[in-house]
Parts: sequence; C-alpha cells; structure tokens
Amino acid sequence: MALKINQTINKIILAAIILVGFLQYAQVQANIPVTADPFPTTGSAATSTTTKSSIMSLTDFTEGVKDGKAVLRGVYIPDVMALRIVQQPKGQAGYVSAIKGVVTQFRMASDYGNIGLLAHNFAAGAEFSKISIGNLVNVISGDGTIKVYKVTKIAQYQALQPNSTNSNFLDLATNEKLSAGSVFKAMYSGKTHLTLQTCIALGNESSWGRLFIIAEPVE
Repeated sequence: MALKINQTINKIILAAIILVGFLQYAQVQANIPVTADPFPTTGSAATSTTTKSSIMSLTDFTEGVKDGKAVLRGVYIPDVMALRIVQQPKGQAGYVSAIKGVVTQFRMASDYGNIGLLAHNFAAGAEFSKISIGNLVNVISGDGTIKVYKVTKIAQYQALQPNSTNSNFLDLATNEKLSAGSVFKAMYSGKTHLTLQTCIALGNESSWGRLFIIAEPVE
C-alpha cells in the first residue's frame, strides 16, 4: 500500500515538474522585445553604416554585405532602406542592436521557421515608417543568396506596460486587448513570412507601442 502511495506521489511530482517546465517555456516564447531605449543616449545611435538605398543599388549592397556565410546579412527595399543584419547573441532573446543602419535577427522567430528583424525606433527602426503595403523586401545572405518578400500587413499595438517584454497589448485597429503570447503567435508563428518590428513612440514614452510589418515570400 505504501509503495503504491509513493508511486502516486512520484507521478504527481513528475507531472508538476513537467507542467512548470512547460509554463516557463511558454512564457519565454511569449516575449515581445522592447525596441526602444527608455533612456536613449546620443552615443547609442551615433554609429551608422553608410548604406542607403537612395545611393546604392541592390547589386552593390549585396556585394557590400557578402562574406561567404549562409547567414542573413542585409535587408533591402528599393528607394526605402538598405540595412545590415546582425544576429542575437545566444541566450539574449531581448537583445537589439542600437547601431543606426543595423537590424537584429530575432532568434525566437527562427524557432518557428520565420524571420524576425528587430530595430530600435531611435536607430534603424526609424526607417520602418517608410515601408508600405506592396513593397518588395530583399533579404540577403552572406553567400549572396537573395530571398524576396512582399509586404502584406502592417499592424500597430499599444503596449500597456511599455517597457515590459511580457506586456499586454491593445490592437489599435480593433481595440482588442491581447496578451504578449497572442501577439507573438500572430506576428511570428504560422506560415513562412518575414516580420520587421520596432517601437512606436508617443509623447515622452519612447516604447509606447509596437509596430509590426509582415511580408510574405514572393514565389
């Protein structure tokens, strides 16, 4: 009898451990990086690349970012922007480069088979407001490979806790209140696509909201 009780207790403990692990994993997946600096300094955005779509062709930009590696190195929209891509350091899912002219590849989006590109709104993210539905987005790898996407959706949310990666959000199009997990799922999971994310500033709050731009592959 005592043996059966101990076995039951062990099963309950094991189930609890699995449940806690699952909840911790789910919470991590729900994080929406804050792409604005609540205390930006002049120095954080002072360094800039010289790549600008107005003075550089796609061919020239591609040559400039090529390094022979099959890793994302650049994103280019004709007459809109030409930005270099850097990857997040391992274990730093909230890291976003503060260098102007540089966007950061979001590791968690890659876990879902999609591309997420993050940028601070005081740096490269300032270029995102120039993007329109229908724009073609060229994503360039270091080996010279180019994949083309077409912008199909632009979404804006108010962050109810502006500087939190687990903030709840208000969809500015529908006025619907959503959790960080729901927004993450909508913006970064699902069929293959590219997502560009930055913060929306309002008044003195640099991270008041989040801007997401969705682009789907051009076949």
